Amino acid sequence: MIVVDTNIIGYFYLTSERSSQVEALYQRDPLWSAPLLWRSEFRNVLAYYLRKQIFSLNDAIQIMGAATNLMLGREYEVPSMRVLELIAGSTCSAYDCEFVALAGELNTRLVTVNRQILEQFPRVAVDVGYYLD
Repeated sequence: MIVVDTNIIGYFYLTSERSSQVEALYQRDPLWSAPLLWRSEFRNVLAYYLRKQIFSLNDAIQIMGAATNLMLGREYEVPSMRVLELIAGSTCSAYDCEFVALAGELNTRLVTVNRQILEQFPRVAVDVGYYLD
C-alpha cells in the first residue's frame, strides 16, 4: 500500500503526459491510500474541467464516482497535531502536509510529482518515476 496525492489520482483519470506512468504505478501497486482531503481537491480539479467545458457534468460525475470507488476503504482522517508539526518544519501547504502525515501514520511512502513535497520530505515522498524504477 502507498499514499498518493490528488495529482496522482488526477493523472489516473484525466489524460495527461503523466497518465501512462500513473497507470504503470497502479499496475505495480493498486492499493492507494489518501487523506479524505483528496475528495475536495479532486472535485476542485473537476470544477476546472467543467468550467473550461473540457467535459460534461455527467463525465465529471462518472469520473468522481470511479475515483471514489478506487479509494474506498483507504481514505483516512489525519491527526491535526501531526499536520501542524509538518507545517511548522516546512514551507508546504497544510493540504500537502496531510498526505505526508498519512504516509507517516501508515508507515509507507507518499508517491507524488510535487517537487516541493519531494524536496522537503525526501524520507517519506518519492517521485512516481523513481518509484517505478
